[in-house]
Amino acid sequence: MGGRWDETGSAQMAVLLETGLKPHHQLLDIGAGSLRLGCKAVDYLEPGHYWATDASREIMLAGHAAELSDPARLNPDHLILDRDFSFPGVPPVITHAIAFAVFPHLRLARLQTALTNLRSFPALEKLLFTVFLAPDLIFAALPFRQRDGVVTHGGKAPYHLLAEDIQDVAVGTGWHIARSETLLPRGQVLFTATPAN
Repeated sequence: MGGRWDETGSAQMAVLLETGLKPHHQLLDIGAGSLRLGCKAVDYLEPGHYWATDASREIMLAGHAAELSDPARLNPDHLILDRDFSFPGVPPVITHAIAFAVFPHLRLARLQTALTNLRSFPALEKLLFTVFLAPDLIFAALPFRQRDGVVTHGGKAPYHLLAEDIQDVAVGTGWHIARSETLLPRGQVLFTATPAN
């Protein structure tokens, strides 16, 4: 597909590798779309170690057909329809998860739901997720131009959030979070969450 699609997939793979993803790990790609990350992660991970969820299974299947260098390395059963972050059918072996460019389209409550439900995965070591941030409470309710030019909003997509609200939600759902200074496409901010206990 090229352009931002490939750039974003490469950025996702880079941050996963920087945070310690190894071929033996089990990865859950939340909001996988047409497998912009999957086309890279499936080649890197051991066969059967990539799982994906999205609100459209058809888009994931289209990515499976068109984007993978070796479709046989990914069982289509690993592409799971999930519209509410309940992660149906995702096995408890997941060690790493990523939700890239998912939560900018959703309200804070959906992030809270995802964080709550991901705590049920006993082997999960790290979750990476991105959001847009507003610099302070004054800007939270106003349109705000991010460093890469996209305009975000407090009341409609693409949403921006306050860093302290993300911290509160993370702590309340059992996570420690750390903010990365890595420059991501469109000015998104990357957080790494690890289980609090």
